[in-house]
Amino acid sequence: MAQREHLASRLGFLLLSAGCAIGLGNVWRFPFITGKYGGAVFLAAYLLFLLFMGLPILIMEFSVGRASRRNMSKAFSVLEPAGTKWHWFGWFSPVGSYILMMFYMPVAGWMLYYMFASITGGLAVPVDKVPEVFTGMLANPWLMTFWTVVVSLCCFYVCSIGLQKGVERVVKFMMAGLLFIMVALAVHAVTLPGAMEGLKFYLVPDFQRAWDAGILSLINDAMNQAFFTLSIGIGSMCIFGSYLNKNNTLTKESAFIVSLDTFVALTAGLIIFPACFAFGVTPNAGPGLIFITLPNVFNAMPYGQVWGSLFFIFMSAAALTTVIAVLENIISFFMDNYGWERRKSVLFNAVLLTLLTLPCILGFNEWSWIQPLGEGSCILDLEDFIISNNLLPIGSLIYCLFCCSRYGWGWDNFIAEADEGEGLKFPKVLRFYLTKILPVVMIIILIQGYIQKFM
Repeated sequence: MAQREHLASRLGFLLLSAGCAIGLGNVWRFPFITGKYGGAVFLAAYLLFLLFMGLPILIMEFSVGRASRRNMSKAFSVLEPAGTKWHWFGWFSPVGSYILMMFYMPVAGWMLYYMFASITGGLAVPVDKVPEVFTGMLANPWLMTFWTVVVSLCCFYVCSIGLQKGVERVVKFMMAGLLFIMVALAVHAVTLPGAMEGLKFYLVPDFQRAWDAGILSLINDAMNQAFFTLSIGIGSMCIFGSYLNKNNTLTKESAFIVSLDTFVALTAGLIIFPACFAFGVTPNAGPGLIFITLPNVFNAMPYGQVWGSLFFIFMSAAALTTVIAVLENIISFFMDNYGWERRKSVLFNAVLLTLLTLPCILGFNEWSWIQPLGEGSCILDLEDFIISNNLLPIGSLIYCLFCCSRYGWGWDNFIAEADEGEGLKFPKVLRFYLTKILPVVMIIILIQGYIQKFM
């Protein structure tokens, strides 16, 4: 077998893993779902799920990757006890990554289109015309396909250059730019006249709003958000663990990644809510928040085209870092499992994945009659449901059972791997919680999510 690639630096690992975690879930879904469930009420629930569910499972996924030096599909085969069937769950990685990219790449294309339109003045239109920009894009399959292909070409090209020279170097640059731009946007937003009302809406608990939205829905969405924002459960983090050396403990590395991911999510709210309230616009949910409400806000700002362009550059960077990171997981699957060269894996998947994005694109226009989850739904909703409500939480549950159960890799092996190196050690006092309580809680919440969705 060819010598395994590795990352050039710890910073590269941290920013690459954070780049995979930091994406549209942080800067699109997180702010509006926080507003929906009562501001700080949802924040508290989300942070609890992140700390007591997301962080431990992230450490487990990194541990499996670093110990096996393989992607998820091979890692279980390497580490599982003889005679067990844990390797059957390896298919979560390629299947989950493919389905995620089938809708994530078109949405990343939306961001590039809006970045282009903002820079060129295409969003500087009357208030009543801004919605037409978004609906017009969705109604035009050729336009959506063009920008999706741009995303595909750019991201696969980065992956083709190699792990260190391509993926690591580009994502480090994009992450640095992303953090700089979003801090500048947040500082600008919170200093706008009237921004305080937006901060209150975002950061002050509103229990009535949370109650009206539904407590069970809040719990389910908080858990799903914790899994989605960290991209855990489908092997995206496992592959970066496989490239990592053993100089630092995985609890130390994971805590940094979760902190950075949370910082980005919280800062996104500091950008969006103050800006909306400063200009008398109540933030609404869904795509309209980013593609309809905020362009009107930027149009009302002094130097709005500059701030709007920076915002969509930031959104594009967040989307593209995630795409590059997940594509690396897909590419490595074929390299590890079938011995393919990187170039062959890139070319094959570039063609295949670009074609697989077409159902999502056509679901907004030519195939809009397909409503798989009921009236008003589209193909993207089905793909998102499969990932957010199924593969991510189920995959996370599998990692938990594999690492903590005596029928899997086992607690002692997991702790030995997680604690190897310098830095924060994994709290062993959590063993009973992770072994006996967390799996049951995850199963209950998963079932409750199905009941909420279909009954």
